Amino acid sequence: MLDAPRGPQILDAVAALLRDVLLPQLQGHAAFQARVAANAVDLVAREMRLGAAAEGASLQRLRALLGHDGTPAALEAQLAAAIADGRLNESTPGLLEHLWAITLDKLAIDQPSYAPYRDAQRDPRTKE
Repeated sequence: MLDAPRGPQILDAVAALLRDVLLPQLQGHAAFQARVAANAVDLVAREMRLGAAAEGASLQRLRALLGHDGTPAALEAQLAAAIADGRLNESTPGLLEHLWAITLDKLAIDQPSYAPYRDAQRDPRTKE
């Protein structure tokens, strides 16, 4: 077994170093680049924490919607084609829930401070 700290915790420390120690010492373009780097490190840490569960849940929903197994990429392409040609639509059981869930999962990783995402997290009507 690996000892602590693990990947996400190490990335948290790097982001904190960039944001709290280095960024205040920088100006102009260098400060901007340090902020971009800290945000990228934060994103990777969130992906490590949340990505596998989100992808697993998405795969289960895709299998249920399409009625067969496949790779995530293949199932996503098939879902997009089925929506585009009208085989699946807003009345298809589970489709809107799947689309909402993947949107929230992506925002949790990519933009967790996005105000509409935070609002959706607080509003019980948006839960599956």
